[in-house]
Amino acid sequence: MTSPGRDTLQWKAEAAHGCLIMEVCGSSDVSLREFGCEQSLLTRPDGSASFIQGDTSVLAGVYGPAEVKVSKEIYDRATLEVLIQPKIGLPSVRERSQEQCLRETCEASLLSSLHPRSSLTLILQVLHDDGSLLSCLLNAACMAFMDAGLPMSCLFCGVTCAIHADGQIITDPTAAQEKESRALMTFAIDSTERRVMMSSTKGSFSVYELQQCIAVSQKASEKIFQFYRDSVRRRYSKIL
Repeated sequence: MTSPGRDTLQWKAEAAHGCLIMEVCGSSDVSLREFGCEQSLLTRPDGSASFIQGDTSVLAGVYGPAEVKVSKEIYDRATLEVLIQPKIGLPSVRERSQEQCLRETCEASLLSSLHPRSSLTLILQVLHDDGSLLSCLLNAACMAFMDAGLPMSCLFCGVTCAIHADGQIITDPTAAQEKESRALMTFAIDSTERRVMMSSTKGSFSVYELQQCIAVSQKASEKIFQFYRDSVRRRYSKIL
């Protein structure tokens, strides 16, 4: 791993938007597992999508805008509810934490003010977990929102990074690689400015390692957004 003193990271200030984007300098290769996606799998939801990252797979369904209970009604925007169903058993504290991460990301992306006093429900079913589950959940949610045709200010994607004991950064790690790592980070990146919309971290790491992981995630997001475009293009080219 390159030492901090060799200035492998650059901060580029985007004055027009007031955000900071970190760039990886040099030949840093970002490797991701193979992706797979299929939209409109389910007939009852208003939008649905399955997303596969390696052997990790998730099925997402979106319902709404629909009528909302008076107790949950928000006068100036839609109420978003996120539910995650594990492969086996009932939802636990882990699923509740993931639901909060997804809700914060989706609320930042959706133009919910266009549907006040209504309800949006996102349900995600975990089919198989072989690592990087939270990022797969984020990607499945975004594709399901796109399938439902909901207005969004930007798309988003999830990228997971694991820091090995020797300091090596692994993107899109498997479950085995996650167990061997000393730190695990997942970032939600937006499609317009590559900003970090949400972060979830576990383990011990330095500020420099955090900066490295953000930079790698921003670079990896380009491949995921390109996959989004290719997937949607293939779908509608068949229809047209």
